[in-house]
Amino acid sequence: MWTLLLTFLATVAGILSICSLLADIFLRDRSRANQRLEREFRQRQQEQVRRSKLFKRPDLLVAEAAEDEDALDPIKYLKTMVEQAGLPVSPELVLALMGVTGLCLGMMGVLVRGLITGCVVGLIGAALPFLFVYFKRKFRTEKLLGQLPDAFDFMARMVRAGQTMPQALQAVADEFDDPLAGEFFRCSEQQNLGLPPEAALRGLAERSGLLEIKILVLALLIQQQTGGNLAHLLENLASVVRDRLIIRVKVKALTGEGRLQATVLLILPPLLFAGIYLLQPNYVRILLHRPNWIWGMIISMTIGTLWIRRIINFEF
Repeated sequence: MWTLLLTFLATVAGILSICSLLADIFLRDRSRANQRLEREFRQRQQEQVRRSKLFKRPDLLVAEAAEDEDALDPIKYLKTMVEQAGLPVSPELVLALMGVTGLCLGMMGVLVRGLITGCVVGLIGAALPFLFVYFKRKFRTEKLLGQLPDAFDFMARMVRAGQTMPQALQAVADEFDDPLAGEFFRCSEQQNLGLPPEAALRGLAERSGLLEIKILVLALLIQQQTGGNLAHLLENLASVVRDRLIIRVKVKALTGEGRLQATVLLILPPLLFAGIYLLQPNYVRILLHRPNWIWGMIISMTIGTLWIRRIINFEF
């Protein structure tokens, strides 16, 4: 059985490597051309803007803002996560992929080692698409955050040169790279198609999920009502965001050892359990007959995870 499983995995890996090599050889130029066209014309963002329900019902954004933000809605949370990750998929497709991967890997685990292994492997397989979306969103958010200080300085220079705020947003969309260019282009396109600036800015803050952009939107809305030096405001905001990034990098450097220790301590017990179960299943069955010990271990590791996360993560 192990020989068949390893042969199957080696075959799948070989096919994927061959497809990747062929795509890199024959489709590289086409991919670059598509990316260039996307940057030039922003067709996908334009279609997303035109299909937005906000143009049919402008009160939707206000209604969503009035809702309780602490209310747990898994579908809405997943939709927000997919949108912030910049993936052209729907939450339903992510849920379907979770079910398919969990079912396939679970059946493979049942055939290889039994029901318990199948359940564990199935849960891991179901979590893989969600983890992909999570890390994709995290990477995109970090890149977007790193682009903000230069973008705010650029907008300040545009305002000092006599340009309006919508023109500054469009200039950022033209001069910067994704993901910041795509988000600002979408906000600018919404205003060009008739959406009120307040609704477009609030949509930008909601899509990004970043505190810095929320501060920008709040400052712009207050400035529209009370007036003031917009260029000076943008320059101060760029300085604040840049200082926050410096502090965040310092905190990550100082807590790097703790993060590595936490990762090792949290991953080592499950890996040892899985390895011993695969090599010496009779040795592990003694523990499986005592579910209270397993639940105690899970509860203890959960408390330890939350405790370590509390220690090494800072809000600033």
